[in-house]
Amino acid sequence: MGLAGALALTAGGGGGSDDSDDSDSKPTPALSATATPSPEASKAPAGPLEGSWLVTVDSQAVVLMVSGEEAALFATGGTVCSGTAREEGGTRTIRLKCGDDEDRANGTVDSVDKDSLKVTWKSPLGTETYTRAEGGSFPSGLPTDGVGS
Repeated sequence: MGLAGALALTAGGGGGSDDSDDSDSKPTPALSATATPSPEASKAPAGPLEGSWLVTVDSQAVVLMVSGEEAALFATGGTVCSGTAREEGGTRTIRLKCGDDEDRANGTVDSVDKDSLKVTWKSPLGTETYTRAEGGSFPSGLPTDGVGS
């Protein structure tokens, strides 16, 4: 599966007309071609982390998406994570659940501006610097070998 278009985080849950709270299913992140944040995410204030961020590591594209306090991460190697991006005690943190992959489970935001996001992961990965994706497209200058093929 290639990353030929924009990725978005959507809450995939019940979706039917049954309004009961008895469902045992939990929302799961899904890939979509449109930016459709969940209604809960739209209630959270937008901040400087809001949006889609990209980095390439060892020829793999990594997409970190933040909508309100919801966060998701997708990597071309098959990693799919979901969790939160919050400010805790004056420090912005990213907490993700990625199955067995713990490399990007806990991170601290070192800096963020309109173009870049620097996150230090509490793992051997250390610090990664992401570039903001604007308007549903990838930033220029990213390696694209194998993407979309």
